[in-house]
Parts: sequence; structure tokens; C-alpha cells
Amino acid sequence: MTTLSLLELVRVTTAADAGTAINHARDLGHHAEQWGYQRIWVAEHHNMPGIASAATALVVAHIAGGTQSIRVGAGGIMLPNHAPYIIAEQFGTLAQLYPGRIDLGLGRAPGTDPVAIRAMHRPAHASEQFPQDILELQSYLAPASESPAILAVPATGTEVPLWILGSSMYGASLAAELGLPYAFASHFAPEMLLPALQLYRSKFRPSKQLAEPYAMAGINVIAADTDAEATRLATTQQMSFADLAGGRQRLSQPPIDDIESYWSPREKATAERMLARSVIGAPATVRQGLQSFIKETGVDELMIVSDVYDHQARLRSVELIAQAMQNDEL
Repeated sequence: MTTLSLLELVRVTTAADAGTAINHARDLGHHAEQWGYQRIWVAEHHNMPGIASAATALVVAHIAGGTQSIRVGAGGIMLPNHAPYIIAEQFGTLAQLYPGRIDLGLGRAPGTDPVAIRAMHRPAHASEQFPQDILELQSYLAPASESPAILAVPATGTEVPLWILGSSMYGASLAAELGLPYAFASHFAPEMLLPALQLYRSKFRPSKQLAEPYAMAGINVIAADTDAEATRLATTQQMSFADLAGGRQRLSQPPIDDIESYWSPREKATAERMLARSVIGAPATVRQGLQSFIKETGVDELMIVSDVYDHQARLRSVELIAQAMQNDEL
């Protein structure tokens, strides 16, 4: 059976401030490990009032501290924003605190806007160093050589598993070349999913970390007891993408009955294109949709995004998704 994992957006809503959102992420991780999810990841975003995961390593630590077995990680750290040495120290520390449970996904995009990029005081064109930065980071996590020039204490020897994240052919090619697992962001950028997976698998080179290609794909899944209720819950995410298309900075909004009254034709077209890889409905609908996605893509793991406004409704959605994929009678 294909492995299920979660991407937690740490959404700040009109009813839940940033602290509450971070605590909800921890609670979600606690429940998700009971329902059989393999991992829960959070992503680095900056200058976005509706997302509270900017200090990604701290949020990872908070979730890991409230769980026992589920893997917790970054999906991902936007490496051009940071010195690889500092990221090694941060995630090496996490690996020491939570042995065998920390993942480090790496992305090339900044995860923010030009204003925030300038505020981070990173070198211009830092993204061009992405492959070299990955290798540098990997060296800090490796066992110490006999005469190390510098140690990333306490990261040395932790060998935190690295993943390459992407939404284009670039990330697929790089993951294949480095022999690393690959996670495609089809939950918001679905266009290149299939060719990227094909390229990754065909060009993969075995490495110390990974002998064979291993691919994960993001997919939006919202489950409820009925198709109608799931469709209504999904309007929260649709409004968020409409806001993104319209250049609006808003907190996550409660679901509405008529999404057509919210978005313009242009916003609708953009949101529907970005959310094309979505499965919304009751458990039987979800199971059918996910099985079709797995058959089409052949992915080893699904990274579920269940962007539901109310925390209890989100927990219910995540639980139903797990049940749908475990219950052969549906």
C-alpha cells in the first residue's frame, strides 16, 4: 500500500492566531501517528500573515516533542535563504533530540517575496548555488573525517535524510543526479508532475542514502462524511488560492456555501489550475480518487494537504483519509 504522509500548512485563521496554529500542528501530528501516517512536514514561508511556519526548525521541534513515532520534518527548508552550516546545526540538533525521526526536505525557491529576500541579507543569486549548498550541507551531516576542517556540532554523523523538493524538471534532474528521494509539489503546481517523475526515475543514480528512486507527490485531499460537506469545506482552500491570484493577504477564511460569489473568473481559472490535483468527498470518493492518482503516477508516497478551516473538522478529514485507504470494503 502506498505510504500516506501529511504536509501541515500551519494556517493562521480568522479564529486561530499563530500560537494556536502551531499548537494545532502539534495536535495534528499526535493524531496522525495514531492513524498510521508515516510523516508530517511543515514548509518555510516568510512575510505571509496566514502561515506561521517561518521558523521551520522550531515548528518541527514543537511537533516532534508532542509525538512519539511519526517522522517530522521540513517540506521544505528553502536553502538559498540560509547558510548550509546553520541548517546542519539546526537539523542535527533535532536529530539528536528525536533520533530516527527527522527529515530535511530542501527547496530552491525563496518561499517569499523580494522584500523579505532583501530582509534576509542573503547573497544575490543564492539559488544558483543550490546543488553545491546541498553537498555542503550533506558533508556537515556525515561522519567526521580524520582531519575535519569544521564540525557542525551536534550534526556530525547524524546523516539526517535529505529530500529534494520541486515543481519542475530541475528538481527532478538534481534529485536523480544526487541519488536522493524526490517530492513533487503537485498540490499547487501540478503541470509538470508526470514528466518530472519520469525524468527522475530514468536518470536516477544510486547513492549512499538511497539505492532506488523514491518519489512522493503532494495532493490536496479534503474528506467529510458526505461529498456535499467535503465540497463546502474545500471552499476555504479555494478562497486562499483566489486571494493568492488576486494579490490579497488574508487569513484563512471559514467555508462558504457559494464559492462562485467569492472569486473572479480570472481568480477561479488560476485557482482551479493550481488545485487541479485535488480529491474532495466522502471516504469512498476519496479512496477512488487517490487510487486513480497512485495508478497514474506510480508514486511511493502521498503527501496529503488537508486544508480545512476548523481544527476538529480537519482532524476528521485526516482520519477519514487514512480510513479510506485502509478499508477494502469502501
